[in-house]
Amino acid sequence: MKDFSFKLKLINELSAGSFLSGEQLGEQFGVSRAAIARHIKSLQDLGIDVYSVKGKGYRLEQSLDLLDPQLLQSRLNSPVEVIPVIDSTNQHMLGQQDLPSGSVCVAEYQTQGRGRRGREWVSPFGSNIYYSMYWRLEAGLPAAMGISLVIGLALVEALERLGIQGLKLKWPNDVYHNNQKLAGILVELSGQAGDAANLVIGIGLNVSMPEHVQGIDQPWTSLKEISDKQTMTRNDIVVSMTETLHNAITIYEQKGLQPFLSQWNHYDNFLDQPIKLIMGNKEVIGVCKGINEQGALLLDNGTSIEAYIGGEISVRSAS
Repeated sequence: MKDFSFKLKLINELSAGSFLSGEQLGEQFGVSRAAIARHIKSLQDLGIDVYSVKGKGYRLEQSLDLLDPQLLQSRLNSPVEVIPVIDSTNQHMLGQQDLPSGSVCVAEYQTQGRGRRGREWVSPFGSNIYYSMYWRLEAGLPAAMGISLVIGLALVEALERLGIQGLKLKWPNDVYHNNQKLAGILVELSGQAGDAANLVIGIGLNVSMPEHVQGIDQPWTSLKEISDKQTMTRNDIVVSMTETLHNAITIYEQKGLQPFLSQWNHYDNFLDQPIKLIMGNKEVIGVCKGINEQGALLLDNGTSIEAYIGGEISVRSAS
């Protein structure tokens, strides 16, 4: 990806609230008005709302809360990489070598953000959190079963630290608020049998999603809709997420899923409710009874309680 530093400086200038002409911006940055116009067009192509008024100039509709790599690194012990525009933070981490556990990559915009089952993850510029963490799980691939549940709980804890209340979890990998999706988790694994597992933990969290965004096929919400914490920044969220993820995964490595079971049941959005499991072309209906020690979903079908686990299972309310 080309150097984005000039565009970040331009975004900061346009965030001040007053109109700035192309001539003023050109003089400030030592470039032509035509160059400014090209940069403005590229910002608009990323979905950034830049007002352009003849005779007055340019300004942003609203200022953007940009990620600050120096601030993040000063507040965290883990290596942090901030990439303004990227294909996918998960894909970037998967392509790295010899990363220390806990390394983090965050972005302002993803061109190819993805969720589970190959779905696109809609990624407007500077609006949400697009986040990946690498972790080397020494116990190997079998020990990774249930890790997405732990990640979900850690994400809820991170947001509650910042004053967000009313959060729920949908097995195995979504954070909900009032039956609307707030965040999704995508854990990608690699490794050989008998060796350590390499985990890339991807999280997409809606912070200030534009109201009329296209390409989302389910009810969703964002933090700006459910929180009055005006002083909470995206940098604060990244710090809190990283700290709670690190702590939760460390406990999981030492003790497995057992310490998290009661906590999961507390946040389970569908506990003791009728649900429908969709597994390819097959559907199973029953009452959700939480999870077992392996992270499997427990479903009461009226005659017995069955355990279901697998990457292609989708949970829906039976109503």
